Amino acid sequence: MKTIEQYSFAGKRAIIRVDFNVPLSDRQEITDDSRIRAAIPTIRKVIEGGGSAILMSHLGRPKEGPEDKFSLRHLKGHLSKLLGTDIKFANDCVGEQARELSDSLKPGEVLLLENLRFYKEETKGDEAFAEKLAKLADVYINDAFGTAHRAHASTTIIARFFKADKMFGYIMESELKSIDKVLHDTKKPYVAIIGGAKVSTKIEIIDNLLDKADELIIGGGMMFTFIKAAGGKIGNSMCENDYLDTARQIMASARQKGVRLHIPQDVLLADSFSEVANTKVADASAIPDGWLGLDIGPESIARFSAIIEKSKTILWNGPMGVFEMAAFSGGTKAIARAMVKATENGAFSLVGGGDSVAAINQFGLEKKVSYVSTGGGALLEYMEGKTLPGISAILT
Repeated sequence: MKTIEQYSFAGKRAIIRVDFNVPLSDRQEITDDSRIRAAIPTIRKVIEGGGSAILMSHLGRPKEGPEDKFSLRHLKGHLSKLLGTDIKFANDCVGEQARELSDSLKPGEVLLLENLRFYKEETKGDEAFAEKLAKLADVYINDAFGTAHRAHASTTIIARFFKADKMFGYIMESELKSIDKVLHDTKKPYVAIIGGAKVSTKIEIIDNLLDKADELIIGGGMMFTFIKAAGGKIGNSMCENDYLDTARQIMASARQKGVRLHIPQDVLLADSFSEVANTKVADASAIPDGWLGLDIGPESIARFSAIIEKSKTILWNGPMGVFEMAAFSGGTKAIARAMVKATENGAFSLVGGGDSVAAINQFGLEKKVSYVSTGGGALLEYMEGKTLPGISAILT
C-alpha cells in the first residue's frame, strides 16, 4: 500500500471520501467548518501534485432521496474560498453528468459530488453503486475517519475496485497514529478519563482500557451507576439500574488488574435540570432525595486534576458533567485545563468522542492538547479493539 506522501498524483483523478457532514443553520449556512478545513491538506496534496480531486461525502440523514437542505451545493462556495479555486459541482454523485465532469477534469481542478446518501445503496454497501463511483477516478483516498466503522459503498466497498491505487488521507493517517499512541505506544503513567451519560455505551472501551491504563477516572452521568453499585445514595441522579452488576464487575476487574479506579467523592447538585436551579455541593454517596448530580465537585476536581497533571499519556472520552450549561461546566473545564498543563509538560493527550470534542472546542483549548479526534463511533469501536471496515478495506 502506498501512502499519500509516496504516491504520484500527476495526471490522475483521485476520488476522496471526505467527511463534510457539517452543521448548517436554517439559512443553509455552515456553522462549524472544522471538518472541511481538516480535509484541505489532503485535497491540496492531490491538486498540487498535478492531479485532480473528486470529493464525495454525506450530509445529514436524508430519508427519501434528494432534499435541498441536505445538498452539498451549500458547501461549494465556502470550499472554494478555503482552497482558493473554483469548485465544480455535480448535481448527482453518479450518472451522466458526474461522468462527464470527472472525464473533463484537468490537473489542479476539484469536483464536488452531490450527497451520497441521496441513494440508499450508499448505506447498504451496494457493490454496483460503489463501482459507479469508482469509475469516476484512477485512485481512491479514504479521509473520513468518522465513517470508517461503517461498511458503506463509499467508505469500504469502493476500495475493491482499486487494487493498488488506494490509500488513507492525512486525517486518517493522523487519527490512526494518534489513537495507536494511547493504545499501544503509551508512556507511564497513563490515565484514561471516561465520562458521559451511560455506562452501557462505554463497557467495551473500559474493559479494553483496564489492560492498559494505570489510572481510570469515571465522571459524567455514568458515575452514579458506579456510586449506587457501591452502595451509595444518589437521590434523583440518573442511573442505569440494569448495569449495576456491570459496574461492580468493572470495579472488581480494576482491583484485580491493579488499575486505580477513581470515582468522584463529591458532586455539584441541582434541584432541577436547569441552568437556574438551586445548587449545592454534597458527598457523592449521600445525595438527598429531590436533588440530582450535574457535575463533579471541588474535591474531585482537585484530585482528578492532580492525577492528570502528573500523567504522560492521557485519553479523554466523555465530559464530567452537563458542560453545555455554564453552571455545571466547571468539572469538564478543569479536566481540560489539567490536560493542557500535562501536555505542556510533555504528555501525549488525545481527546475523542463528540461531547468531549465539543467541550474542548467550547473552552478554546483544542489547539493546546496533542490531538483531537474527528471520530465518534469510529473512535470508540477502534479503541474497543474492533476491526473497522473502512480501515481494513485499504489495508487488504
